[in-house]
Amino acid sequence: MTEVRGTTVTGATGTTGVPRLSVARRLDHCTVLGPGTRAVLWVQGCPLRCRGCVAAETLPFEGGTAHTVDELADWLCGLPDVEGVTLSGGEPFSQAAGLAALLDAARARRPDLSAMAYSGFRYEALRAGGPDRRALLRRLDLLVDGPYVAARHGSLRWRGSANQRIVALTGRYAHLAAEPDTSAGVELSLEADGSLSWAGVPPAPGFREGFEEQLAARGFVLHTRARREA
Repeated sequence: MTEVRGTTVTGATGTTGVPRLSVARRLDHCTVLGPGTRAVLWVQGCPLRCRGCVAAETLPFEGGTAHTVDELADWLCGLPDVEGVTLSGGEPFSQAAGLAALLDAARARRPDLSAMAYSGFRYEALRAGGPDRRALLRRLDLLVDGPYVAARHGSLRWRGSANQRIVALTGRYAHLAAEPDTSAGVELSLEADGSLSWAGVPPAPGFREGFEEQLAARGFVLHTRARREA
């Protein structure tokens, strides 16, 4: 879904004790991965291997770019026209402590910032997990939970298969239950370096491969390899 290359970060803190995260990609503005206009942060690394994962390049824990919580909070708070942040990956709950610290740091300056996360784990498993995972859950307004199952692919809002749920963890987005559960589609983005990337939930299994082949046939290259952020 993007290109990322860089160093590996293990755990939520570095040798100096400053919280940091291993990031696969950032997107300043997105309208297809959560309510309203949102920033999106894809973390690097996932312990699951869902068949048909649309962001396979984010699965290895090796790679990604190391960022401190303060660096990422500065980025989020410098985007005044977004109503929240969506955490994806990779598996956000593999870096739960760092992401919880990030939300705290950002909300210290922007208390109205909403938070949504994707996870391949079910909500019940996360709630019964360790303290870091529960801490991140407490800071979320919405969670999309469960593994992607290609056989149950559907054209659904913000998620790829019918087994996945949108779990409201606060009352902020309670009105969503009354809205149509239809796909928000995908968005193309032109990065600052001239590269093309996309975000969203594909309409059908195999979409990414076919889309990239069509672009390549027209002379466009969609970056999918890991690279370090500038």
